[in-house]
Amino acid sequence: MITFLTKTFQELTNKELYQLLQLRSDVFVVEQNCVFLDMDDKDEASYHVLGFYNNQLVAYTRLVPKDAIYDIASIGRVVTHSSVRKLGFGKLLMEYSISEVRQKMNTQEILIGAQLYLHKFYSSLGFIQEGEMYLEDNIEHIKMRLS
Repeated sequence: MITFLTKTFQELTNKELYQLLQLRSDVFVVEQNCVFLDMDDKDEASYHVLGFYNNQLVAYTRLVPKDAIYDIASIGRVVTHSSVRKLGFGKLLMEYSISEVRQKMNTQEILIGAQLYLHKFYSSLGFIQEGEMYLEDNIEHIKMRLS
């Protein structure tokens, strides 16, 4: 089973920081063939959800406080390693992340910038699309809100 931890930036060990940046890079830069600035000065203000399976970091989200990106709290950098994608960890990761945002940031509302192809996945968690598709780093995205 997967085990989740939530840490502030300051609580992350050097190894955890390296692992999460490596996982984000493996998926968002290499796998998705997208050159973008991942380290965007939002990490220090955010909580970091780390998902470990067999002592390996395989899942991650960044919980961003209100006004750092949007005017409400957000979940971003949602990523699972390709080796565990069919095990249901993505849903567990998001359920845990939603719960952590609600607890740590004292809010029910969450806004995400979701990759368009994941619309059905996020809808199954209660997120509702807001607005039209937009390009972010040449990848189709939509804003989705959970109330």
